[in-house]
Amino acid sequence: MTRIVAGVAGGRRLSVPGQGTRPTSERVREALFSSLESRMELGGAAVLDLFAGSGALGLEALSRGASSAVLVESDARAAAVVRKNIESVGLPGASVRCAPVASVLAGAADAAYDLVLADPPYAVTDTAVAGLLDRLVTGGWLTPDAIVVLERSSRSPETRWPTGLVPEKSKKYGESRIEIASRVTSEPGIG
Repeated sequence: MTRIVAGVAGGRRLSVPGQGTRPTSERVREALFSSLESRMELGGAAVLDLFAGSGALGLEALSRGASSAVLVESDARAAAVVRKNIESVGLPGASVRCAPVASVLAGAADAAYDLVLADPPYAVTDTAVAGLLDRLVTGGWLTPDAIVVLERSSRSPETRWPTGLVPEKSKKYGESRIEIASRVTSEPGIG
């Protein structure tokens, strides 16, 4: 079990899918959202939670004021746990897409998102992650001021962000590393 750290649903317990998932710890979520709240206004934000697992990241964003969160999870059992967590937390604005992240991002963007939270399994290759990040930029998934958060193994190399995303922060928390980048819509000095 894990729980929502803060906001209107703070303290509510969340189920965890079990083997094969690695939920972001409460300590890391608390630090992450503190950092995010200093960078952006979460109130009213549209959130895309990729590799949702238990849904803890997307639900934390909703608890802290985001207006909507689309939680993408390929594993049917994990997606069922996400749906259960959405129901138990009782926050409006959450929806689940049970499909591989690469397939979702390969299609047309259903909306542009202010915040993207991506916590791929550590086994997902750096090349695959780079492709997903590139698709976020080129596929219309990001608002002009979007922030993208990526959680990876602290042992993996620093992320090579695609053109259109500028790295802002990278911090290790035990076995995890959180990286934050912001959307850039024009080159410096150009209109």
